[in-house]
Amino acid sequence: MALAYDPLFISSDKIDVVAAPTHPILLTQDDLKRIAAYKAVDFVQSGMVLGLGTGSTAKHAVDRIGELLRHGKLENIVGIPTSKKTQEQALSLGIPLSDLDAHPVIDLSIDGADEVDPFLNLVKGRGGSLLREKMIEGASKKFVVIVDESKMVKHIGGSKLALPVEIVPFCWKFTAEKLRALLEGYGCEANLRLGEKGEPFVTDNGNYIVDMHLEEDMGDLGAVSDAILRLPGVVEHGMFLDMASTVIIAGEFGVKIKNKHTTTCSCS
Repeated sequence: MALAYDPLFISSDKIDVVAAPTHPILLTQDDLKRIAAYKAVDFVQSGMVLGLGTGSTAKHAVDRIGELLRHGKLENIVGIPTSKKTQEQALSLGIPLSDLDAHPVIDLSIDGADEVDPFLNLVKGRGGSLLREKMIEGASKKFVVIVDESKMVKHIGGSKLALPVEIVPFCWKFTAEKLRALLEGYGCEANLRLGEKGEPFVTDNGNYIVDMHLEEDMGDLGAVSDAILRLPGVVEHGMFLDMASTVIIAGEFGVKIKNKHTTTCSCS
């Protein structure tokens, strides 16, 4: 748990620092996620086409957008969901939905991340929606990433948790071994992701996911990205390089906002 301000004290006021109250409140990790998500929704304006992210942090943002629509504080919003799960959530909240075919340019996407490095490169896809997330967020004029401070790493793979790669089911063992061999120099293990009953996890696109666990810094991420995508059988990987416009980080001492191509953080 973190020690910080009341998680409900979130607004779009353009102030630099929110002071902690005299009697601070213990915040859970989910509280921190909600704080970051609500702050991201401050970027949303009526009339926008929005990319709606997937995962426990993005869920809070979608909930907030639905709430603002119900109260008439947002109007004429169109959402483009990044997963079937988010689609179901958005429909339950009354958020009008569409797709990339109808809206090939998206005003703003809001989503979480599994890792964020100092250059705002991301790892995403541990929830299994990396392909649709990358398609939608790559088509966005602005991509706001919302995380709690535990997601900040010194380098991609630094959490020692999975770097997901979506692959076709056909001869998946062959593709997984090619991936392992490609990244062997970084201490890589490649494991097929399994579902709750021990069967292969299947993405919304009908594909499998191989989770890559790395011990070493990969260095040139662009070169590694290109090499992974050249492997037959690979659909997409979970490195989102140079895509985030803004990262909102909720932590013990408040919310930090880090913008692309800047080295300073504003706090609010």
